[in-house]
Amino acid sequence: MKYVLVTGGVVSGLGKGVTASSIGLILKACGLRVTSIKIDPYLNTDAGTMSPFEHGEVYVLDDGGEVDLDLGNYERFLDIKLTGDNNITTGKIYQAVIDKERRGDYLGKTVQVVPHITDAIQEWIECVAVIPVDGKDGPPDVCVIELGGTIGDIESMPFIEALGQFSYRVGAGNFCLIHVSLVPVLSVVGEQKTKPTQHSVRGLRSLGLTPDILACRSTTELDKTVMEKISRFCHVPVDNIITLYDVSNIWRVPLLLREQKAHEAILKVLNLKGVAREPALGEWTSRAELCDKLHEPVRVAMVGKYMGLSDAYLSVLKALVHAAVACHRKLCIDWIAASDLEDETSIANPENYRSAWKLLKGANAILVPGGFGDRGVEGKILAARYARANRIPFLGICLGMQIAVIEFARSILGFPDANSTEFDPNTQNPCVIFMPEGSKTHMGGTMRLGSRRTYFQVADCKSAKLYGNQSFVDERHRHRYEVNPDMVQQLEDAGLSFTGKDESGRRMEIVELPDHPYFIGVQFHPEFKSRPGKPSALFLGLIAAATGQLETFLKKGVPKTWGLSNGTSGLKSHRYVNGTKLANGSLDGIYCKANGIHV
Repeated sequence: MKYVLVTGGVVSGLGKGVTASSIGLILKACGLRVTSIKIDPYLNTDAGTMSPFEHGEVYVLDDGGEVDLDLGNYERFLDIKLTGDNNITTGKIYQAVIDKERRGDYLGKTVQVVPHITDAIQEWIECVAVIPVDGKDGPPDVCVIELGGTIGDIESMPFIEALGQFSYRVGAGNFCLIHVSLVPVLSVVGEQKTKPTQHSVRGLRSLGLTPDILACRSTTELDKTVMEKISRFCHVPVDNIITLYDVSNIWRVPLLLREQKAHEAILKVLNLKGVAREPALGEWTSRAELCDKLHEPVRVAMVGKYMGLSDAYLSVLKALVHAAVACHRKLCIDWIAASDLEDETSIANPENYRSAWKLLKGANAILVPGGFGDRGVEGKILAARYARANRIPFLGICLGMQIAVIEFARSILGFPDANSTEFDPNTQNPCVIFMPEGSKTHMGGTMRLGSRRTYFQVADCKSAKLYGNQSFVDERHRHRYEVNPDMVQQLEDAGLSFTGKDESGRRMEIVELPDHPYFIGVQFHPEFKSRPGKPSALFLGLIAAATGQLETFLKKGVPKTWGLSNGTSGLKSHRYVNGTKLANGSLDGIYCKANGIHV
């Protein structure tokens, strides 16, 4: 087994996740089988209880693992299926060690960070690295490990020590360390400054790790003299210094690595030059080049709660991009804080209210993503009502589906107090209720999580057709509340169609309005399985409906690979809240020249 470790220095938010994903992609393009591990030094057992404002979205895996959003990047870039064990946290390691100590496994020894914690980290890495994640038999060839945080963080110290021991134990030729650092350009003098990288590498060495390759983040390509200076002071060959400068979309990052022969440097360190081939990135290159060319826009109103941070909806954004590329459109996201649509805002902040409704009414499609808590719920219900009444393409995900059902019950069934028991425990018309198997006392890992099967109840419906007329589909879930099965008959009699249900037939998975151009709500999260060139069926349907292409797609069927044969979409969508353009998030825009959501 070969290991590639990606660390970061100087500042956070450099794009280690994209870099690690791109390294994995280029190694896979060389014919190697690749898996990935993300190490997060926080004490949480997993990301499940963390606020999106704190840490971005919680990414859900097939096995129900609630993990760091970087694992979503790995899955999208490499088209693999990871497990919860591919995300290592301090909480998981300490919990495992303490459990062993309580069982008496250490036979009375004093349990310490070294060797017990560091040994547990190494054992975890070795066990997970050999698990196949690409659907084939046998272990992968290379494991790409990303260490979260920044070199020097106190939380990372046990992992740094463990990885230093690990590199020595697996031996030369089996371990490659790539350090991602910052080379800033001071606007006053316009000079690329190498001192931060020098200090970062010096700190890394002092902790027992020596970089084989430096990936230098900068706004522009590094000058040759700057690279020579870095080489001289950091003791890294010039050929092993890669400059990762800003590009038009992050699909171009693997191409930057290939152009600078990063794969050759990695393969040389790992003694794989005679085994691997030249990277085959033809389709990826075509997509990266074509995605900048189209300019005809499609506007999607994103009505949610976490509007200040795009990473909170990262997978939804990626799925929208994949669908927009498939439909040959430039994606433009109008971010709308759901609470700004509510009547109270018209009094408290009439400018925000007017701006939010203007954006909603100007959109080609409306999307209400998942979420928790009652803030902005009434605004989401108003957005669903507007989409239903005005025949605007609509997609509701998880909570977005639930509010669509609540809105229908209020407007069509005539139940003004219809609600979810999450928001009104005493409602006389509970359209959405707490799942009987859920826990109201413990939050972590107690939801309905992971891949579950949905069976189509109606063959002649949009969702079934978009999924290729299959009898069932497997999608990932993350929810505590569900549509009240006792109200389903009333809702269906009034015209709402539950076209997808679970194996029991009592849990509602997909809801549609048959006489609407495109009005679909799903209890699951289809965004987690969307891939470049393989867009999620329901996101594809939303964008197709918004661009007048849905009927054509439904008649002809959905092609297996999108976005290459007939051109693709330019991806320079901008992020707005109340009409104000925001700066890039830490992960998405980091390699991009424009302020916007890119691939």
